[in-house]
Amino acid sequence: MSKVVYLQCPTGISGDMCLGALVSLGVPVEYLTEKLNSLGIENEYTITSELVHRHSQEATKVHVNLVGQDHHGHHHHHDHHHGRHLPEIEAMILKAQLPARAEAWSLAVFRQLAVAEGAVHGVAPEQVHFHEVGAVDAIVDIVGTCLGLDWLGIDNNEDGLPLLYCSALPTGGGTVKAAHGVMAVPVPAVLKLWEARGVPVYSNGIEKELVTPTGAAIVTTLAKQFGAAPAMSIKQVGLGAGSINLSISNVLQAWLGHSNSEQNVSLESSPYIETVSVLETQIDDLNPQAIGYLYDELLTAGALDVFTQSIGMKKSRPGILLTVISRQEKIQQIQEILFRETTTLGIRCSTQQRTTLQRQMETVETGYGTVSVKIAWLGEATNKVVTNVQPEYEDCASLARKYNIPWRQIQRLALQSWYQNNKDS
Repeated sequence: MSKVVYLQCPTGISGDMCLGALVSLGVPVEYLTEKLNSLGIENEYTITSELVHRHSQEATKVHVNLVGQDHHGHHHHHDHHHGRHLPEIEAMILKAQLPARAEAWSLAVFRQLAVAEGAVHGVAPEQVHFHEVGAVDAIVDIVGTCLGLDWLGIDNNEDGLPLLYCSALPTGGGTVKAAHGVMAVPVPAVLKLWEARGVPVYSNGIEKELVTPTGAAIVTTLAKQFGAAPAMSIKQVGLGAGSINLSISNVLQAWLGHSNSEQNVSLESSPYIETVSVLETQIDDLNPQAIGYLYDELLTAGALDVFTQSIGMKKSRPGILLTVISRQEKIQQIQEILFRETTTLGIRCSTQQRTTLQRQMETVETGYGTVSVKIAWLGEATNKVVTNVQPEYEDCASLARKYNIPWRQIQRLALQSWYQNNKDS
């Protein structure tokens, strides 16, 4: 059983909404403050949290109050905060002796944010300037969120990131005032971050900034995947409030729960379940010799498999049903071949899931020469169960012809040789 969090973001996500949701799940504000103070910013900000209502729904609002600002967020002393660059922020995080995971995750998020901002402005990530307010705010939001996920005991996935999942994100709209003037929403840095992860987005019709660069950096760095919730049993739901009231409750939900490790091999996360396209057409007036040529053309173009079945058609005509299985990006090319090489007038296309065993080629020596063998197995590399061992047809055929002995004999020798080399499997 692993402890996971799913972020449901109907009104988007910002750093302080993340903090609110985590505090709502029980992360103590005192703990966050104590750890954040080790970054050497204790006299630049304070954190408070309160319960607020967003459309009659109660949620936790975390306020990051910057010292030297009135409560509207207007600066009195512009010189009070200087902007900070990535190397300075990284040095602060490294010096703070944070819990190991919180440190690693915070560095990763800041790096991702700086890479995106840098790409937008055409400068190296190290030269990105996190503006006055932005710097302290971003530090508190990002490091605070990472501290909170660590405190909640969210388990790690293989790559050392937390088992965090996130819904598709709303695009928002309108404009927002930024250090560089007025910008259209989503702002360029958010778009860069979405592009880096191929994030699924949609419009909920709200013309405001719904996803902030900090919020986007947190989820695009830490989330394992975007979309529907993973298979999990929910133990607790945290609610983090956004700053403004919107036409729907401006609340980020963090669902905390357990995913059974068996369920973890869900369709999405199992690497060996893939989506394929199945194209079919029935043909009743084509010279059968054209079919042989068609097979070669389709396989050369990258079809995964091609097969035909005999069928009876209208007016009792015999015909064939041709089926091609292909990766989705090849559909166009395969349809062109079918229309060019056959008499068909229409092709049906459907999408299916296929589960495949992991496969690799190995070579074995037989008394007559070398034969490639295709091995298929189930399970992880550490305890794989070999389920299928298949010598390559062409290799066996060419040796059988060369030495004028039966194909089956070569095939059997290749199998024997493979099992000899792999007694332990």
